[in-house]
Amino acid sequence: MLKLIAIAIFAALLWAWLRTPARRAPMPLAEARSLLGLDEGADADAIRAAHRRIIARVHPDAGGSAELARRTNIARDLLLAEAARRRQPLS
Repeated sequence: MLKLIAIAIFAALLWAWLRTPARRAPMPLAEARSLLGLDEGADADAIRAAHRRIIARVHPDAGGSAELARRTNIARDLLLAEAARRRQPLS
């Protein structure tokens, strides 16, 4: 009986795992840079300034759309994470 329960649990976990979509980056880094109008070597301050400039135009409260604001925020987060990785020295 215990084996049957273990097999059922394993099957349920396998089924749930197979139904979960593969995780992928929300957008490529090149698209994020293009969206914010930045070059490849932009630092964190430049990324934040570009984000503030763009979000002021595309935010729903300013007449933009929620989708554009969401994509702008994703671009900022991706580029800030990339800038942080570039800053860290290799160990």
